[in-house]
Amino acid sequence: MTRPPGLSIRLKLTLSYAGLVMVAGTILLGAVALSLKLTRADGLVITVKYGYYEGLLRRFVPAAAVALVLLLIVGLVGGWFLAGRMLAPVSLITNATRLAATGSLSHRIRMPGRNDEFRELADSFDSMLDQLEAHVAEQRRFAANASHELRTPLAITQTLLDVARKDPDRPTDELVDRLHAVNSRAIDLTEALLLLSRTEHGSFTSEDVDLSLVAEEAAEALLVHAEDRDVLLETSGEVAVTTGSRALLLQLTTNLVHNAIVHNVPEGGVVQVETAVWPETVVLTVENTGPEVTPELLATLTEPFQRGAERIRSDHGGVGLGLAIVKRIVQVHHGTLNLRARPDGGLRVTVELPRAETMTIGRSERCTHG
Repeated sequence: MTRPPGLSIRLKLTLSYAGLVMVAGTILLGAVALSLKLTRADGLVITVKYGYYEGLLRRFVPAAAVALVLLLIVGLVGGWFLAGRMLAPVSLITNATRLAATGSLSHRIRMPGRNDEFRELADSFDSMLDQLEAHVAEQRRFAANASHELRTPLAITQTLLDVARKDPDRPTDELVDRLHAVNSRAIDLTEALLLLSRTEHGSFTSEDVDLSLVAEEAAEALLVHAEDRDVLLETSGEVAVTTGSRALLLQLTTNLVHNAIVHNVPEGGVVQVETAVWPETVVLTVENTGPEVTPELLATLTEPFQRGAERIRSDHGGVGLGLAIVKRIVQVHHGTLNLRARPDGGLRVTVELPRAETMTIGRSERCTHG
């Protein structure tokens, strides 16, 4: 919507300054005129003779008028200068806002000087641009990676179909199996992207959720998967109730346990899932044996599609969104996610979430699967 033009803030401030100067000058000159009319003799206030006061007034009024005109000029010029000095930071902020509106997010105000309201606003704007630029860069990387990941199964499918077309006598069983595997991977990737998109909006119904029960449910669901990989799956801990979406927290726990099972040692691996209660938070910890995780790899694990070749079993690489989904679910539940490499190999993942107000501490239990 286009707004009609109006007076600038600088002009309004200038008129305000000039108006105040004129009012103060008028009051001062009025006080002088009154002092000319009154005089003191023997401690009493008496009126000067009429003719004498008329003469003084005729001399005073022109001088007062000239003084008011000078005050008006000084008020306008001085007010315009002072308003310009005061509003200079606003011009910097406005220019930065216009640059950001055109898509240039690299510009920063970096206003010098001591702290005041304008500099607090400029610093807040710079901080917002930092976060916005980082978010946009992350979204661009995500879009590029997602396009690549979605294109890969389609390209493989196209190649398989081309081979089948050139060799019609080739048995179709192998082709069907490979197409089924490629299609399943594409479906898993699409569902992961949809889940990640839903968690970005943070729209869900909150309820009290016991993380210990969620951990047990996730362990039961992945028990066969752990047995197939010769992984011992243990769950323990106490009643740990938080507030949030049970479906999302179950997805979070399932992703963590699944990753811990997949990225483990070839034989005799262990995955430990534990819940705990702290004074103001509840904690879910998933720890596993596995290959050594370097600091460089650890820093990228929560990024979308950052799987790390050294952590991928050849038979199950995943879609590269497990920990990215976990990170986003933790964020929308106002929690914290901490990843730490174990000295002897493997990973320790700790999720800390706000504790529910109605929670009562339960006793610790341990359950071993596999």
